[in-house]
Amino acid sequence: MTEFIHRFEPATSAGSPPLLLLHGTGGDENDLLGLGKMISPGSALLSPRGRVLEHGMPRFFRRLAEGVFDEDDVRRRALELGDFVAEARKRYGIAAPVAVGFSNGANIAAALLLLRPDMLAGAVLLRAMVPLSDPPKAELGGKPVLLLSGQSDPIVPAGDSARLAGLLSEAGARVDHKVLPAGHQLSQADVTLARNWIGNASAKAA
Repeated sequence: MTEFIHRFEPATSAGSPPLLLLHGTGGDENDLLGLGKMISPGSALLSPRGRVLEHGMPRFFRRLAEGVFDEDDVRRRALELGDFVAEARKRYGIAAPVAVGFSNGANIAAALLLLRPDMLAGAVLLRAMVPLSDPPKAELGGKPVLLLSGQSDPIVPAGDSARLAGLLSEAGARVDHKVLPAGHQLSQADVTLARNWIGNASAKAA
């Protein structure tokens, strides 16, 4: 298996989509398990740890400075993550997951959507920004994406998250972009909106 330290928790409910949980900088494979259970009780949870270290903190890809990504590394790491998801699907017998990513994890999820769209059923992107300045031409074929941004986020400029929403929409995703009265940290509103959105997306898929 493509080597990612990870946690897997099998589904306890047949109707809930599997989730791919992608932590932010300094998190690990345990970080978003609680969030996954809150927003989609009963889902299978697949939670890898980022393989890049920045001052000892795990991330999913390298950056050159705050908000400046090493885009060659973004592409390489997103493809590695796609391989991991493909292998995990076979190993654990799960359908294509919905990615739930926070910050750095949301950015790699957005890159994965653009580079390997077949790997994901959709995505919840929490405080994401555009991961690639020159993204490939992707065909997302109506995949649902929830993008939740913070109005006073000091890390993600408002224009950047709006650009990401436009980029994913142009690629054919069904994007629901909401700007919350929050900063970069997650709020109760994020949890509630994500839970309702996953419930609606699952109902439509069924």
